[in-house]
Amino acid sequence: MSDDLDELATELRTLAEQLADRAIDRLRRATDPEDPGAEAAAAEERRITRARRAVEKAAALLAGPPGGEPDSP
Repeated sequence: MSDDLDELATELRTLAEQLADRAIDRLRRATDPEDPGAEAAAAEERRITRARRAVEKAAALLAGPPGGEPDSP
């Protein structure tokens, strides 16, 4: 993998970790029965989790196939 793609994949992994942290925060809020925004926090958590998965997928695509073999045409 070229250095610039490796760097982008690393940045995406970092972003995915940040999204995971925010999703956990929203999940904690969603499970607080005294929080009036619990329902909205649950919806945000699901949206953030979907975004995290998409970012992780993008990082994996940039990293290339396992074993360093080039993609087949």
